[in-house]
Amino acid sequence: MTRREFVASMAAFAAVGLPASRRWPLGLNTYCLRFQRWPDRQLLEYGAGQRLDAVFLQDSQDPAAMEPGHWDEVRAWARDLGLHLETGGGAILPRTPDAYPQVVATLRRHIERAAAMGSPIVRALVASDRYAMPPGPVEPHIETVVRLLREVRSQAKDAGLKIAIENHKDLQAWQTRQLIEAAGSDFVGSYLDTGNPVFVAEDPMTTVEELGPHAVTFHLRDSVVYEHAEGVAVQWVPLGEGTVDFRALVARAAEILPPGVRIYCKPITARPPVVLPVYSGEWWGQWFPRARARDLGRFLALAKRGRPYDKPHLTADVADLRDRYMDALKTQQLDHMERSLDYCRTTLDLGVRWRG
Repeated sequence: MTRREFVASMAAFAAVGLPASRRWPLGLNTYCLRFQRWPDRQLLEYGAGQRLDAVFLQDSQDPAAMEPGHWDEVRAWARDLGLHLETGGGAILPRTPDAYPQVVATLRRHIERAAAMGSPIVRALVASDRYAMPPGPVEPHIETVVRLLREVRSQAKDAGLKIAIENHKDLQAWQTRQLIEAAGSDFVGSYLDTGNPVFVAEDPMTTVEELGPHAVTFHLRDSVVYEHAEGVAVQWVPLGEGTVDFRALVARAAEILPPGVRIYCKPITARPPVVLPVYSGEWWGQWFPRARARDLGRFLALAKRGRPYDKPHLTADVADLRDRYMDALKTQQLDHMERSLDYCRTTLDLGVRWRG
């Protein structure tokens, strides 16, 4: 590196507050391309074509996704394309006690798959959202997940990987942190996502500060967050076009995340706004009875700074419209991904490979 290049790189990191010694490898999360219905190889080739450093293969739609022979192929493709690969499964909280053995078996299968593909982690989440959780207080459900994770501890350790719990629309960050620590941070870490927190009335900066020390993978998703007559409205939008200050968020993450964590661009769009009834005691009592006042205050301050999304945006990713507008959704999805990747590179100065 020449002196001029070194000075330029120092200035770029200063722009977002990152230490010059930390350059984040940049990838994409393939769930954001799900409307394309591409097989795994095409997803990897797209990532390489975008000159990315990594691909997170999430919710693969490849017909051979769960075939061991295919896992070896994916590992070889990623290696040949020069991509770091991460992957995993889905929700692991059993809906009923009878479902517990099958959930354990499925998680074991995903550990095998991740290890065969060369992924250092296997993604998991507690539940898709609070409404998908069984009735009753959340604490017994967390205990069930902790017990389940401990059942597969030796398999995960032997495979040399960590189970990455995604903070989803189910728990607040402090609860996810307690789950990780109760299960054992020697084999469980955080799949740190910045899009889901707003659905549990949490500022993504709070999430980063709570879960950052346990992070094993880091996924960026933007949201508009704004005041509404019935509470606070939230909606996912392309990266850099929402309410979240990603310069500050990435700079804070650089201070507290462990070395070696990759950043993934994860714009999930085309969904309409959702209103959280944050002034309803019934809502808090049902879903978050132990929520922290300081976290709510930070979230409400975020909403005061926000406004509705005002750019042209097809919001047809709902059951009764999705198929009718699929061609338009495919076009918009690629546009939103590439706008978001451009923001990651030009504004946040993320990624390594595209510079060369």
